[in-house]
Amino acid sequence: MKIGIIGTGAIGGTIAKKMAAAGHQVKINNTSDMDKLNARAQELGVTAADQKEVVKDVDVIILAIPTIAIPKLPQDLFADVPEEVIVVDTSNYYPFRDADIEEIKNGKVESIWVSEQLGRPVIKAFNNLLAETLASCGKATGTQDRIAMAIAGDDVEAKKVIATLVDEAGYDIVDAGPLSESWRHQPGTPAYCTELNATALKQALADGVKEDAPILRDKAIAELSAMSSYPSHPEVVKFNRALFEKNPKTK
Repeated sequence: MKIGIIGTGAIGGTIAKKMAAAGHQVKINNTSDMDKLNARAQELGVTAADQKEVVKDVDVIILAIPTIAIPKLPQDLFADVPEEVIVVDTSNYYPFRDADIEEIKNGKVESIWVSEQLGRPVIKAFNNLLAETLASCGKATGTQDRIAMAIAGDDVEAKKVIATLVDEAGYDIVDAGPLSESWRHQPGTPAYCTELNATALKQALADGVKEDAPILRDKAIAELSAMSSYPSHPEVVKFNRALFEKNPKTK
């Protein structure tokens, strides 16, 4: 497949590298100048492209940028992108980073807000795993206790395409339902950054409480930030799981 990725940080860069390794044609764009972008592309084994070129002649566009950066994309960025091109939103809203977005603060589902900003449908994916999990915890299809990723969206066929990419990246997939249900794997829910297998993730998605999620999201950030030194990756997973009584406990 031909994949364009906007954003090459911990999430976008990892996705780019994994998709290229799986044999896809990947091109990337970020806010750096072309020299730095070319260097990053070489590091990831992909192709650098300017903002207009990265969305041209592709099957999938993956947005791996902070929520606050979504409205800053050019308004005509998708003007010539065919309707059948799948757009994936990987973002998660954090007020301390993304400022106050009143509609989201008032309960609008994050990816519905993103879809409205872009003026086209999106699939929510690649958002409920830590960057380190995505980078180093993938396993072959069929491996026991393979970590699962949630996906949500209104286009069933588009979700099947993205599910294939998730599998190639090393993770099982659990369909969380339509985009309106994507809150179930937003920050502050049992499904968010807890490294669950498919069975446990299905239960975690069902256990989410929409009204509690922003409170728990902010509680987690405050407590992690208050620690004398930032916890290790396993410690963060353990911390996240412990926020929810029903989640499996880590060793």
